[in-house]
Parts: sequence; C-alpha cells; structure tokens
Amino acid sequence: MAKASPRTRPLHKPDPGEPARLGEAEFLVAIGGAVRRHRAKRGMTRRQLAQASRISERYLAQIESGIGNPSVSVLRAIAEALDLPCSALLPDGSERPALLVGITDLLAQLPQSELTAVTKEIEARLVAADGGNRARRVALIGLRGAGKSTLGRMLAQHLGWPFVELDRRVEEDYGASIPDLIEMGGTATFRRHERAALERVVAEYDAAVITTAGGIVANLETYAPLLRRCHTVWIKARPEDHMSRVMAQGDFRPMAQNPQAMADLVAILEARRTDYARAEAQLDTAGEAVDASFAKLLQIVHRLIPLADASAVPGTSRSAPK
Repeated sequence: MAKASPRTRPLHKPDPGEPARLGEAEFLVAIGGAVRRHRAKRGMTRRQLAQASRISERYLAQIESGIGNPSVSVLRAIAEALDLPCSALLPDGSERPALLVGITDLLAQLPQSELTAVTKEIEARLVAADGGNRARRVALIGLRGAGKSTLGRMLAQHLGWPFVELDRRVEEDYGASIPDLIEMGGTATFRRHERAALERVVAEYDAAVITTAGGIVANLETYAPLLRRCHTVWIKARPEDHMSRVMAQGDFRPMAQNPQAMADLVAILEARRTDYARAEAQLDTAGEAVDASFAKLLQIVHRLIPLADASAVPGTSRSAPK
C-alpha cells in the first residue's frame, strides 16, 4: 500500500477582498517615491538629505529611483532626517488621500502623552457622525481567559438579549473552524470574514451581547467600527488568571507547546493594553468570583446604556444566574 505523503501547509492564495500585494520591484519603487516626495515636500535637496541622514548621495539616488534596497537602519536614518516615522516611507498597498497623509504627519509630531486624548476626540467625532448608534449592543473585548464568554452569556440571559460570539459567526459563515480558515486563506482572510460578520451582526441586532476574539484590536478596520457601533467593555485579568482559566477549561496546549507561554502572554497583554483601553469601560476579574464580576458588569452596562434605554436594563438587585 502506498505510503501517505505528510501533510503540508497549503500555500496562501490571495483573497479577492485583500489589497493587491506589491512585488519586490514595485515595493522598492514605492519606497523610493515616498522618500522623493517627502524630501521635495520639505524643500530639501538630495545632497542635504544625504548629509542629514549620513548616507551617500549616490546610494540615496539609487533608493529614490527604486534600484536600491535599503536596510531598516538606512530607512530609519532617512526618516529621522525627514522628521518622519519609518512607517511613512513604507507603502501600505493603498493610495491614501493627501489630507490623510498630512494628518498622519501632524500626529507624528505630537508628544506621546497627547495621543490618547486626540484619539478619543477623533473617536467621539466618528460616533457623532454615525449618529451615535451604539443602540443596546454591548461588546466584551479582552484576551482569552478573562471571562468574556462566561460573563457574556450571563449578561445576555439576564437582559433577555441575543448572545453572539463573533468567532462562531465567522465559522458559520465560512463553513469551517477558525484554524482551518487561517490555514487555507491566511490571517488577512480571517480578518476580512471577521469584519463582515461584525457588519452583519450590527445590522441584524439593535440589542445584543457580543464577544470577540482577543486579537480584534490588532485590526483597526474591524476594531474602529466595533467601538463606534457597540458599547465596549474590556474584561481584563492578571496573566496568571488568563493562563489558569484556559487550562481549567481542559486546554493544556499553551503550556505544552510553548514553555515560554507565560512570557508570551505578558508580552501580548502589554502590546494590546493601549488598544484595549480604548473601550468605554473596564472590568477587572482578577481574583474575583464570577457572581461578583457579573454584578459589577451589570452596573457598568446600566451606566453605558443611554437614558432612553435605561428601562431595558434590569436593576442590579436581581440575583445573578448560577
């Protein structure tokens, strides 16, 4: 009998909904064009930029023409000489309006301490432009093991609202599990399905309790609409709580496959902390019983729901379901 060939990971095929991926030559040309545009915008000659970045004028000419392949350190030197973040010199697969590029340039000049306030102001304007239509949708965000699903089900049952797990919606729409979707189509395809699922849920429900994958905050095209169209609560916990709760569910893979799992978990939490903090409210479940966390969640929801809908939120005196 013929021996079965080992399973191999299928090659990623571009999804029709993904932006076109630039080839290497096109990518270098795009970088060169960005350097040239920003230099001209600042009225700098090539020699002046070469001197400011301590790169030879000849090499800079090669970069601007799309022939040179600059290293990360070279791009950093050029960006600093132009008073730009490195990301401004990298193509993102789309042609952004000149005004948006200008806004990005202005934001890059703000001190870090002011960015949070500016972000909240922009989000407030977007919510107002969207009619503030968060309705009675409550979305729970946070890393796996924080208690989103447990608290979300309890909240939905208590309020009599539908309970929607966004990942399950994606699997229903795609007809396969999330790991299979990512393996066959890549992470970008999963993110596109996730965004489409959120759009359908928002269109379908005026009142619902929604839980999301922990990584939704990494995709601005999905996270920004979630913040605008739902009342968001960050369900947070300590790293050891996250890990112990996942393992208590019978999933020992995090530790079995990665001896550095706890260190990775801490790094993920730290990297996402600022994005999670953009939620309207936070609930720390560390070291608390489920009923105690649920009572606090009810108070948060009662505070977030507009006054016109306050009657739709039962008082916190009702005992939590077991």
